[in-house]
Amino acid sequence: MTRALVAGLWAAVLLAGPVQAADSHGGGGHGEAPAAPIEPLPVKPYTVPVELVRTLQLLQDQVALGSAQAHHGQRALLAHAEARMIALEPEVWAETVNLRAAVTFALSGGGPTLLRHLVASGKVTESDTSLVFGALAYLEGREKEARALLVKIDPLSVPVSLGAQLAMAQSALVVRDDPTQSIRLLDLARLLAPGTLVEEGALRREIFVLAQAGDLAKFEALAVQYLRRFRHSVYAGNFRQRFAGALTRLDFTGGEARFARLQAMLDEVEVEGRRELYLLVARAAVDQGKSATAVFAAERGVTLAEPGSQDALRAGLYRAAALIVVEGRFEECLDTLRAIDRARLEPGDRDLLDAALSTAREIRSAAAPSASADATPTGPRVLPVAPAIARAEGAIGRIDEIMRRSQR
Repeated sequence: MTRALVAGLWAAVLLAGPVQAADSHGGGGHGEAPAAPIEPLPVKPYTVPVELVRTLQLLQDQVALGSAQAHHGQRALLAHAEARMIALEPEVWAETVNLRAAVTFALSGGGPTLLRHLVASGKVTESDTSLVFGALAYLEGREKEARALLVKIDPLSVPVSLGAQLAMAQSALVVRDDPTQSIRLLDLARLLAPGTLVEEGALRREIFVLAQAGDLAKFEALAVQYLRRFRHSVYAGNFRQRFAGALTRLDFTGGEARFARLQAMLDEVEVEGRRELYLLVARAAVDQGKSATAVFAAERGVTLAEPGSQDALRAGLYRAAALIVVEGRFEECLDTLRAIDRARLEPGDRDLLDAALSTAREIRSAAAPSASADATPTGPRVLPVAPAIARAEGAIGRIDEIMRRSQR
C-alpha cells in the first residue's frame, strides 16, 4: 500500500469522527467510552536509490505513451539520479534493496558508471555478485562474461521491476544461439512490467525476433498489439520503419491470401498510421525487388492519401518504380516518373526516382538495337539500390546492435 493511499484512508477516518460501538442488544452505547482511533499502518519510507529509480520509471512510462517532453527530460533525470547515487555514503550499498535499485537503474538506460562505482565501493554482497558484475559486463559489451553471470539468475527471484529488466538483458544475450529462449524471456519481461516502457521495448524487440524465426502467427498477433497499444510511443517511428521491412521479408501465403493477411493486420491502425505503413511497405518492397507487394501496398496507400498530396506522390513513385520492369507497363510508368516533381520529394525518394529513371534508360537503350529482331524476354529486372537505401540498411544494423546492448 502506498503512502498516499494510507494517508488518504487515515484522513477519511479522521473526518468521519470517532467510531461508536453498539451494545449487544442494538442500543446506542450511551455512557460507554469511544473506541480508540485506528492507527495508520507503519510504512517504511523508500530509500533514495529506490525513489530515484521509481521516478525514472514513471518518466519512461510517459515516453511509451508518446510524450516527447518526457523523452527529452530523460537524459537530464538520468544524469541527476546518477550524480545523487554516486554521492551517497558507501554504507548505503550494503543494503540489498539499494544495490538492486542501482542495477535496475543501470539497465534502464543509466549505463555502467554507477555499477563501476558500486564495485569500487567494495560493498557488493556475495549474493548479488553475479547480478552486479553480470550487468556491468553486459553494459560494457563483454557478452561471454555477461552470459556466464546473468543467464543463470531467475528473473522471478528478484523484485519485479528488476526482473523485467533482467529478462530483457538475458533475451539479448541468448537471441543468436537460442531464439526460442529469447522469445520466452521477452514474454516474461512483458508480463512482469505491463503498460511500461519495458513492455513496449520487449514487445517491439520480440516482434522482430519472431520475424527472424518465421513465426508468422505470433508475429501478426504481437504486431497488432503494438500498433494498437503503443502507436504513439516515441520509438514507434523506428518500429514502423523496421516493421515494414520485416513484412516484405516474411513468407506469407502466396497470392491474394498473402495480401488479405497484410491488409487485415494494417486495418487495426488508424488511417494516418495505416497510410504511412503502406507507403513504408511499398518502399521496402521496391528496394527488395518484390514488385507485387510494392504495387499492392502503393495502391492501398494512394487510396488513403489526399489527391495531389505528398503521400499520393510517394505512392505513385513506388508503384511506377516497381512496375517499370514489368512487361507492357514501361511507357505508362516512364510517363509517371517523368511527371513527378523532384522538389516535393524527400532526399531518399529523390535517389529512388533517379534509380528508376536510370533503369528506364537502360531498358530503352538495350531494346533499341534489337527493335527489328526477334527478342527473347529476359524476365523482370531488379531496380538498382540507391546509395541512400544502402546507408539506411547500414544504419538499421547499427541500431539493432545498440538496442541489443541497451534498453533505450
